[in-house]
Amino acid sequence: MLSWLRRTLQSSIGKKVLMACTGLALIGFLIGHLAGNLTLFADSDGEAFTAYATTLNSNPALPVVEIGLTLLFLAHIVLAFSVTRENREARSKGYTLRNDHGARTPGSRSMMITGVMIAAFLVVHLIDFRFQKPPLEEMDLLAGMVKSRLAGTIGFLIYLAAMVPLTLHVSHAFQSALQTLGINHPKYNRLIKTVSVGLALIIGLGFASFPIVYFFGGNA
Repeated sequence: MLSWLRRTLQSSIGKKVLMACTGLALIGFLIGHLAGNLTLFADSDGEAFTAYATTLNSNPALPVVEIGLTLLFLAHIVLAFSVTRENREARSKGYTLRNDHGARTPGSRSMMITGVMIAAFLVVHLIDFRFQKPPLEEMDLLAGMVKSRLAGTIGFLIYLAAMVPLTLHVSHAFQSALQTLGINHPKYNRLIKTVSVGLALIIGLGFASFPIVYFFGGNA
């Protein structure tokens, strides 16, 4: 296993495949995280979200999952920087010809920038709702914390603005990951791009709905 991983990490193709897999796993986490957070809209007193948060935080496997997510995110970042550096070195030496002229999108052109912005936002998000979350027996306070944070001007601006790089990143990441994994055919490429953009918009607008609702609707 270790020898396979070593060989994979020494191969440019292997790094791209691992980056694609970690990226798809993180997109899956975003979808699950959004689905859980949408319970905030299920009722006005936050009971559904409290039940969701209590179930999640009382699970003894949560620390293992959190460590796994941390390692997944760090691996994705390291692989992204490594692949980007190798691509730039190859272009500077003339080994690689650009074949995507005219096909680049705002998402593809800004992958590193949006990735860094997402990482910075993640730090803020963890400080807000992971390191300051109430103890398990007071989990009913969490919904109020979320609403109060997003109803404030600073929280509203931070969380709404962060959805722009997230949407751009996912819009290219999903289709790029599928292409890296060999899911690439002229007959289906347009559909894949459409699904990728649609998925990005669903995730971005879904998360953006929280600061919009609580800022303009108040902490209610």
